[in-house]
Amino acid sequence: MPNIDDFFLIADNAGVRLEIVDGLAIWEPVPGLTHQTANDRIRRGIKSHSACLHYSDLHIKFPDGSDKRPDVSIFCRRPSETESAVTEVPEAVIEIISKGYEKKDLELGPPFYLGQGVRDVIVYDPYTLGTKHFDASGMREYSGTITLSLQCGCEVTL
Repeated sequence: MPNIDDFFLIADNAGVRLEIVDGLAIWEPVPGLTHQTANDRIRRGIKSHSACLHYSDLHIKFPDGSDKRPDVSIFCRRPSETESAVTEVPEAVIEIISKGYEKKDLELGPPFYLGQGVRDVIVYDPYTLGTKHFDASGMREYSGTITLSLQCGCEVTL
């Protein structure tokens, strides 16, 4: 009988991303060019005044047992090396909206991440150039190019 890590490997090999949130399996195609271009640009725009490290599409097992793969995960220190999911909670995550998956990124993602201890959740829409920044104080919405200061000491330009 395959274990859960086997299913993530099968999904990767089939060209789909698998996430399991609160027992709900979410499948989506590997991100397309618009998504990947935005991801690369955003990661180049992360500036650190501390030891912030950022990773793309990192498999994270959250404290509640859910498995997520944020588009960008930001940590203040390097997570422990592992061949399976990282178990440390990132300081911040950035999700890039893919057409057809807006609900996952805008409605399901932010409350989930905040509930798991992520301090800053950013959702960027590469089609409208809109950004939503969620944290414990609520949600702020921006349009166009914006530089946000994160609680971990990093700045990110979207």
